[in-house]
Amino acid sequence: MAILRRCNLPVSGMRATRRRLLLGLVSASLALSGFAWASTSTPPHDGLWVHVDTDRSRATVLRGNQVIEQFERVAFGRGGVSPLRLRGRDKTPLGEFRITRVNQNSPFHIFLGIDYPRLEHIDQARKQGLISDAEYQRSISHGARYGEFPQDGPLGGYIGFHGIGQGNPEVHDNFHWTQGCIALTNDQIEAFESLVDVGTPVRIE
Repeated sequence: MAILRRCNLPVSGMRATRRRLLLGLVSASLALSGFAWASTSTPPHDGLWVHVDTDRSRATVLRGNQVIEQFERVAFGRGGVSPLRLRGRDKTPLGEFRITRVNQNSPFHIFLGIDYPRLEHIDQARKQGLISDAEYQRSISHGARYGEFPQDGPLGGYIGFHGIGQGNPEVHDNFHWTQGCIALTNDQIEAFESLVDVGTPVRIE
């Protein structure tokens, strides 16, 4: 599959014009003030959380509605984004997650994993006939035993935030190149890792 240029990143479904305008206004307000998440909306979490804006290639760390740090020009899956990621499709999953682990010795400099897939993804995949009843039961049993769902099933796994390691910064700056993760520069991932922790909520949209 060809690597997608940033401007060609596919999104899941068509957004209404009203929603596009609202997001644009919120983004403009955030850029001007540097503090407010949104003047008229309630943040999804009172404490520290991460918002990933796949339209604007941006990851923002907030506390409630207060912006702590913003990271621009982050990269996503070369296959685009989707509410339901399948193994081998190289898509970044959309939805609500939490950071579950930190690997300081990753080939990509630092890796912070999120809890994909979650139960709702496994349920949806079963309803759509993407996984068998046997695979569904295996996933549920694995989750009950280990506290997370399989990372090697039809929905894949090992999704999270990471740097570029020894990768080409020019490729990172111009393309969405990952297998589904959210990539930052090495300097950015160091700053990001210093702000968040295991358990930090993440919203990708």
